[in-house]
Amino acid sequence: MKMIKQLLLKSVALITPLSTSLRSTMSTATTASNTESATFAAGCFWGVEHIYNKHFKGKGIVSTEVGYAQGAAANPTYKQVCTGTTNHAEVVRVHFDPTLVSYEQLVTFFFRMHDPTDVNRQGPDVGTQYRSGIYTVSADQDRIAHEVKERVAKYFSKPIATEITELTTFWTAEGYHQQYLVKNPSGYECPSHFVREFKD
Repeated sequence: MKMIKQLLLKSVALITPLSTSLRSTMSTATTASNTESATFAAGCFWGVEHIYNKHFKGKGIVSTEVGYAQGAAANPTYKQVCTGTTNHAEVVRVHFDPTLVSYEQLVTFFFRMHDPTDVNRQGPDVGTQYRSGIYTVSADQDRIAHEVKERVAKYFSKPIATEITELTTFWTAEGYHQQYLVKNPSGYECPSHFVREFKD
């Protein structure tokens, strides 16, 4: 909910964001440290980052960072993204060790931890920045994401609205957003962020 989030942030000093961009020449998810990266949009990035770390930290996830992806404006601020005019999605970028957890496992968890049938919203949070999306950096990631999406569709009563596209741009969010719910344990958590059971 924008109003709640903005009220929670009034007492937090703004920090100039560190910005990075993924160029179109980057065709692989492998980094120098032999980890890989995955980028997910599933509503408010505070809760998305928190739930991934809760379930996979020390079990394959090396680090996470929240940011803004796929928008038109360069180096956007949180305030700009919240206007809905930049077309960025709030995302978490997960750096993981593929020998401990696979990209397929992370994608399957993505569909379990939010409602992928909602269009441009999660719970009370409404806007294009809260859309459901998987942003890929290789042909393998694109294939796996589509295969998992097709496989889990039977567990939902409505069509899955998740967009799956190549990650074109990523900007790291302001420092106070990083690990927000670790720094603020009683902070806002989207009620749509919980782990669902997939039962056949």
